[in-house]
Amino acid sequence: MTPIDAFLTELDRSWDGDDQVTLRVIGSVALMLQAPYVRATKDYDVLEVSDLSPETRERLQLLGGKGTRLAERHQVYLDVVPAGLPFLPRPPIFHPFPEASAKLQHFKIEVLSVADVCVSKLKRFSASDQGDIEAMADCGVLDPDEFLDRFRNAIDANSMSAVAEDYPKILERFHAVQRDWLYVDETEIDLPDWS
Repeated sequence: MTPIDAFLTELDRSWDGDDQVTLRVIGSVALMLQAPYVRATKDYDVLEVSDLSPETRERLQLLGGKGTRLAERHQVYLDVVPAGLPFLPRPPIFHPFPEASAKLQHFKIEVLSVADVCVSKLKRFSASDQGDIEAMADCGVLDPDEFLDRFRNAIDANSMSAVAEDYPKILERFHAVQRDWLYVDETEIDLPDWS
């Protein structure tokens, strides 16, 4: 059992109430659940989830948030990310993850598609973000055509937000992924005039 599986199992056992909560997993954990990939981390994995009510968010963070006993025991903590925060296509694509959901009584797990996770990582593009994207390309689970389609969608969907001012830099990063890790020609993309 992986630390993520163990964390989810114990979180499920600790949950009080009869409600079933959908956890929409984003970020590197979504990649690890969909590919033969384990990111080497110095400390904790972050189980990032989105689209939860304030009450559910608070309950989850009290049980499995940063600094909780559950997080310390499994070296995984749960972080609830505001729905509008990531640079994502709209609507984002979430896939059911029945392998994890079947073992849980109170939670249903959905994972953000590999392409959408990789697109979301282009804004920050830290060393770990780059490593995640490169690993998905190396594993063969980041389809170049889907990545292009979802990138174009994200550009269109976020063109009226503050992130649009970063579009030239994000486009450079997208082209680097195409060229250096997916081994395809850079796609010419017209950005909005104000970016």
